[in-house]
Amino acid sequence: MEHTSKLIKGSLSDSLNGKSIALCITGSVGAVECVALARKLMRHGAEVYTVMSNMAQKIIHPYLMEWATGNTVTTELTGQIEHVALAGKHKDHVDLVMIAPATANTIGKVANGIDDTPVTTTVSSAIGAGIPLIVVPAMHESMYDHPAVIENIEKLRGMGVIIVSPRLEEAKAKIPSIKTIVDHVLATLGPKDLEGTRFVVTAGPTRGWIDRVRFITNPSTGKMGIAVAQELLSGGANVSLIVGPISETVPEQTDVKRVTTSQEMLESVLSELSKHKIDGFVATAAVLDYEPSKKEDSKMPSGVEDLSVKLVPTIKIIEEARKKQKDLFIVGFKVESGVSDKELDTRAREKIKTGICDLVVANDEQKKGVAFGTDTNEVLIVAGKSFAKHVLLAPKREIARQIVDVIVEQMK
Repeated sequence: MEHTSKLIKGSLSDSLNGKSIALCITGSVGAVECVALARKLMRHGAEVYTVMSNMAQKIIHPYLMEWATGNTVTTELTGQIEHVALAGKHKDHVDLVMIAPATANTIGKVANGIDDTPVTTTVSSAIGAGIPLIVVPAMHESMYDHPAVIENIEKLRGMGVIIVSPRLEEAKAKIPSIKTIVDHVLATLGPKDLEGTRFVVTAGPTRGWIDRVRFITNPSTGKMGIAVAQELLSGGANVSLIVGPISETVPEQTDVKRVTTSQEMLESVLSELSKHKIDGFVATAAVLDYEPSKKEDSKMPSGVEDLSVKLVPTIKIIEEARKKQKDLFIVGFKVESGVSDKELDTRAREKIKTGICDLVVANDEQKKGVAFGTDTNEVLIVAGKSFAKHVLLAPKREIARQIVDVIVEQMK
């Protein structure tokens, strides 16, 4: 009978279905995050096996990780040769090994081939077997800045090991957020069907300034665009991410450009198209359709009886992108309000018929949990003369995966 803790598998997405991960935990206080990390990986569909050093067991008990994953925890190496079973040269090895958190001591041992704990021995076996390895350092900042630690981290990078940078705060190199770590896992274990391609993605709102302290904008958080960027990274693409004013954390693997106004976003997109050979442009950003005709150079006085602001249309970024690069694969996003499914399809196809977009993602903001300010979305994806795919309400990362799957198919 399967352990009941595994009932959560795939509850967020099936991005990691069929994938197995060895989560190696060492003696950093960051180990307290490993239950949440393991559970998040499982919610994306992964099977997680835990390996713990002796010092890690003094911070969290192996029983806790057994509960979290539903699998027996490796705390010592026995005649079962657990390190080889997990990470040896055979067809049943795990798909990924990750040390999270990784202490300075463990990093030094792995970098120099020292195998004296269940973690270091499992990791050495993984390196020898060519299994992808992610290392997540966590320690005091003074240790992280030690020349030998810096050298050892660079040595690991030279071996092809993926290093997830810690959060530097309060004089500590803290374990990064669960979301950041999981994003690296998803990128590492992604299908890699977009390797060698480069995409520009826009995300978030833009602002139209009235005066020096007032502006008009919209409720976009940038979550949908960031999720699309993450899925493109998982496919192996290089991604330039152009974001408006948002508070969301952006993937560190992207080339990020931060802008404020619609004009700045336009200029950044055109600049990317000039600098690089771009294969695809995913216009997820909620760019203002109208903005104030002028910005006052000082704060306008308050207390007046009424105030009129003249709004003028903004330049359509996707139209300018099409003029710049005729063969660019352009994905447009269209938000409607209170329309039928048939009408949503009709309106979504307008940009395809004009030749501006190759694919359009449309939604209805009046539906619960859809569009701005939510963690979920429900979309209609249309392409060509007749292709249509309705994706029911789901987390935005899952919606993004479905969108990128269609992009891959349509770009073939």
